[in-house]
Amino acid sequence: MTTRALLFDSPFLLGFDHTRALIERAAKAAGESYPPYNVEARGERGVRITLAVAGFSPDQLEVTIEDRQLTIAGRRTAPESEAEREYLHRGIAARGFVRSFVLADGMEVEVAKLEHGLLHIDLTRPEPEGRVKRIPIVSAG
Repeated sequence: MTTRALLFDSPFLLGFDHTRALIERAAKAAGESYPPYNVEARGERGVRITLAVAGFSPDQLEVTIEDRQLTIAGRRTAPESEAEREYLHRGIAARGFVRSFVLADGMEVEVAKLEHGLLHIDLTRPEPEGRVKRIPIVSAG
């Protein structure tokens, strides 16, 4: 962790604070383990993130993007009957979660779909525009 900080503290890398923040967020997100998820390639420009969110309804899930960070949150409220139950074994997780992914530049969410206890989030990177930008040259004298 110290090596990363030293790398971005170099006087030759000015203005890379945003990149440093993204790396720190990615490192933090790597330590999370619930809920389990898959990331799969979908063609040349697509990616699908699938999270196992059995027991969550669409209104208990929230998918947001802020500053290239995709965040999926699940909020659970225990039903009134839950307090009265006596479990002999409780292996099904009944807790909320927040899982984050740092997206590459240009990635966009196409759709988020809940299906059979799996939340699928399809991302794509639009085809880059093939235009040439002309840069004006200013004369200094």
